[in-house]
Amino acid sequence: MKLLFDQNLSVKLCLLLADLFPDSRQVRLLGMDQAGDQDIWQYARANGFTIVTQDADHADMSALYGSPPKIIWLRCGNQPTAIVARLIREHAESKAALESASETSCLEIF
Repeated sequence: MKLLFDQNLSVKLCLLLADLFPDSRQVRLLGMDQAGDQDIWQYARANGFTIVTQDADHADMSALYGSPPKIIWLRCGNQPTAIVARLIREHAESKAALESASETSCLEIF
């Protein structure tokens, strides 16, 4: 499972979660820090990533277009990177279920 962290999330998440999601990337690492949501969506779709974001935009796109890509929408507000990493770890099983559920395209984490 590969996660693609949106612009508003720290690059450090790639390292903090490498044991669970080893091929994860952050958009800045891909030179996409100025990319629009549609470009990020297309990149994730073409390369097998699940988008992790704090913005409603990708969740809205998921409702409109379905998946792939799958979306993890962090609804916890601005939190330190360590807390975000902990929340993602706590929901790793839900993430696995999201991947296998064809009718579900977005996982909301509070």
